[in-house]
Amino acid sequence: MKISATVESWPLAGAFTIARGSKISADVVVATVDDGEFQGRGECVPYPRYGESLADVAAAIDGYRGPFDRLALLEALPAGAARNAIDCALWDLQSRRAGVSVWQLADLPPPQSATTAYTLSLDSPAAMGKQAAAHSHRPLLKAKLGTAVAADIERLRRIRDAAPTARLIVDANEGWDFHALTISLPAANDANVELVEQPLPAFADGGLSGYRASVALAADESILDGGNLAAIAERYQAINIKLDKTGGLTRALALAEEARTLGLEIMIGCMVSTSLAMAPAMALTSFARYVDLDGPLLLRQDRPPGLVYEGGLVSLRKGVWGEY
Repeated sequence: MKISATVESWPLAGAFTIARGSKISADVVVATVDDGEFQGRGECVPYPRYGESLADVAAAIDGYRGPFDRLALLEALPAGAARNAIDCALWDLQSRRAGVSVWQLADLPPPQSATTAYTLSLDSPAAMGKQAAAHSHRPLLKAKLGTAVAADIERLRRIRDAAPTARLIVDANEGWDFHALTISLPAANDANVELVEQPLPAFADGGLSGYRASVALAADESILDGGNLAAIAERYQAINIKLDKTGGLTRALALAEEARTLGLEIMIGCMVSTSLAMAPAMALTSFARYVDLDGPLLLRQDRPPGLVYEGGLVSLRKGVWGEY
């Protein structure tokens, strides 16, 4: 069995900004596992927030010498981008070998078309209002917030005025403190926000234990592969599962089941990347109340053949990954 890593850069349609900074390209690593007859691929996004770099993740993939078994992989590598790419490549390889879809291998229902959020990049209140107006036809918008409270409240007002019929969720990306959260929630209520992602820094969210916000709160940066799920259930009402955090689809599927037993709602999220990274996450849509798989929509051009994005929905296209 051979494994290799390829570093790729996909230009964005425009600058993408969150509370921690901006980017103009989606920089990804693709793992390819080759058994001499079939190849499987998996795409990941190294995340500096967790101390990952393109070079380190590519080196970890290139240097991996097995085992080439998904369950053993959980012990062989820590959760993170490298394990995600290898895990997804192994699912893809198994699917090609067997000539059946990943959904059949995992005993899951075939993913149906799902409403996906479309992300509004952090900008001035006026500019975010213009973004919302341009995408007001979409059924679900996700607004990046996490700066000064007054500006964030004005952003919410501008967005809601510009897109009065769209459902709305927000993501503060650890940009608030507890005081800012309590001040922002009434404005979120006024804007009919359904969910607030990661309002506080992961290291400072202990104060949410037992706190019941007027808008549901979702853990993102606070949850990685789910080892702290019991504590998360005391602080949040939902979790955002991302394959680059769980270290692949194998662990993500188990985490979704564990989260449901604790009464947590599930959001399926993504990094900004191509459809090769989105397709494995589609396996989780049957678990999810919220789907946020809009990464390819933010690119200047997606990896062909790409998933199908139409009318605010995302659906599979045969041949992208795991569908044979």
